[in-house]
Amino acid sequence: MTDLTRRSLLKALSAGAIASSSLSVAAKAFAVSREKELNILCWEGYNSADVLDPYRKLRSATVHAESATNSPTIVNKLRAGETKVWDLINVDNPWAREFMYPNNLILPLPIEEFAPYFDKMLPFFKYPFDWSMSTDGTKLLGMVQRFGTNNFVVNTDKISRKTAEEQGWKLWADDSLKDRYAINIADDWNVCHMFAIAGIDPYREHTKEEMELYTKTCKRIFANAKFVGDIAAVNQALVTGDIDVYLSGGTYTSSLARADGYDNIRAISPNKDAYMWIEITSLVNNPELSPLAMDFLKYVQEPEVAHTVAFAEGTFNPVAQMANPECFKLFTKEELDIIQYDSLEEDLTKCRADDIIPNYDEAHEIMVEAKRVKG
Repeated sequence: MTDLTRRSLLKALSAGAIASSSLSVAAKAFAVSREKELNILCWEGYNSADVLDPYRKLRSATVHAESATNSPTIVNKLRAGETKVWDLINVDNPWAREFMYPNNLILPLPIEEFAPYFDKMLPFFKYPFDWSMSTDGTKLLGMVQRFGTNNFVVNTDKISRKTAEEQGWKLWADDSLKDRYAINIADDWNVCHMFAIAGIDPYREHTKEEMELYTKTCKRIFANAKFVGDIAAVNQALVTGDIDVYLSGGTYTSSLARADGYDNIRAISPNKDAYMWIEITSLVNNPELSPLAMDFLKYVQEPEVAHTVAFAEGTFNPVAQMANPECFKLFTKEELDIIQYDSLEEDLTKCRADDIIPNYDEAHEIMVEAKRVKG
């Protein structure tokens, strides 16, 4: 694809010159062979048959979806040249605005077509929602769907919600929690939370002294953990009482235990320095972009599909579309309890949205070494 053609396509997209049922004439020329093919790079849930099979049937389409466990891994696939493979990318909120769009990895959406969908989202996400827009506020870079807290999870029979929220990251200020907590493997969030425990803002450049404190914190927190494991392992240990709390975790990780009836397992948003993730789904800058890409973005905004996405196989999450009465009525009382709907509004006001850690590679290497030593 020539630079001139790419610029023309970008201009058409940002100006809203693409009809809802098709791509621009230029894009169509490349997409003829892909009219019934769609490839999605995503978090778990979007790759669920419950979400994809109805769409496959609706459009008589071949849809392939691949998931990963963290945003950097997903984004790095595009950086490695897989823009030619994928049509949609679904990752945490900072990556569209702060990295993918500036690096020409994604395309803007036609605003007049997609902005109205934000009117049916929770007030927190009303258009123009910062994380879905370019830094200058002129381009719509993706659509919002799932979101949730990501801090730590407690057994409220051992540590009360009130105590956990008030003490927050100070729970790990000394060695009193030794062997009473586990660490859920979640690389980018583990890094964020090690900074938080150290009392350091994770989302800015760090001094040498701060990195030294971060290193000491990583070593101590991993050394004092009872074990390091996946979501299933840390939830099981919390349910059985082997541990009192685990990090990193939030609504989506605690939902597995709560779905099994353990409502004493609760994701905590500290009163200070709480964090959350927000899912943004964007068009990949694929030279042969599938004409189904924007169609699928609209499909997942529908009330029934949004509910299915919220409770797709894997973990369970609130969705921005819950403000739409037609969507909200589909959630049972039990489902609302699973995703901690009782504190959802409060959590949104307390939590800071995920962002990119400037010196992530260095911080990640330090964290991985602390985990390796733990064994």
